[in-house]
Amino acid sequence: MKKNTKINVKDLNLWYGEKQALHNLDVKLYENKITALIGPSGCGKSTFLRCLNRMNDLVDSAKIEGNVIIDGKNIYDKDVDEVSVRKRVGMVFQQPNPFPKSIYENIAYAPLKHGIVKKGSECDDLVEESLHGAGIWDEVKDSLKEPATGLSGGQQQRICIARTIAVKPDIILMDEPTSALDPISTEKIEALMLELKKKYTIVTVTHNMQQAARIADMTAFFHLGKLIEYDETETIFVNPKEKKTEDYITGRFG
Repeated sequence: MKKNTKINVKDLNLWYGEKQALHNLDVKLYENKITALIGPSGCGKSTFLRCLNRMNDLVDSAKIEGNVIIDGKNIYDKDVDEVSVRKRVGMVFQQPNPFPKSIYENIAYAPLKHGIVKKGSECDDLVEESLHGAGIWDEVKDSLKEPATGLSGGQQQRICIARTIAVKPDIILMDEPTSALDPISTEKIEALMLELKKKYTIVTVTHNMQQAARIADMTAFFHLGKLIEYDETETIFVNPKEKKTEDYITGRFG
């Protein structure tokens, strides 16, 4: 597998108050690949994911040390604006969270705010392109003025993905994006992720081992805030080096 490093994490530690949640993480995440973060609840997967776009900056008690280098620049350097980081590194959450606005406004809001497009045909084109990119254009093209909150859960999640790609990120983070969805919606999102990795680098948290095996190129196994093992997905599932990894994957704990 040909791999170019997109995100280089070096010696990353994080505390919530006195409690250390991440310990000395070193990991390279690769361009145009899907990396799955697996491990039991509370092991640091989502905390690590939020380090990649500085979402933990919003937590008062969080203290972070170490480097998260994206395309050669540490996003925690003093001269880096966290808003610009979050524009480049989009986030899709576990529960679909469309704005209480129309489908069109959900997609157009951030690009207009950031000055990526101007109102009118330029914005219309971006909305259509983003909805196409999220595989939902055909389902919503005749109801763009309707509220996004009226859609099904699976459709809402694809609206959230369209909203994320509308600001032209390089990287998309997904925190258990299908755990609240039914199997058919899950299948659609997984197919979409495989399509999206042609353009974006994707890092996803999942509790679903079968999902990780189906879609991820690379898999990272976390336990108690430490990265236990990280390798190509097939190696992790077929021939893990660490007993802890094997025990987790075979359901002996977690």
